[in-house]
Amino acid sequence: MAFEVAIGAAIAFAGGAIATGWAQSRIGAAGAATIAERPEAAGSVIVLEAIPETMVILGFVVAAMIVIMVK
Repeated sequence: MAFEVAIGAAIAFAGGAIATGWAQSRIGAAGAATIAERPEAAGSVIVLEAIPETMVILGFVVAAMIVIMVK
């Protein structure tokens, strides 16, 4: 039973991490181009780059809940 719980928690965390990496790569490329054309938009780009991090945090919370609830 512990193996299945660990696999479920790993999938929950890895899914969020992979999605965050993909989103940040797209946002980072577009953000670099935006800052090159309009340097005053740097603050907005930084905020938009940080938003996908919530997916990793939520994936971690779900993984922790899976492990804690099953024990």
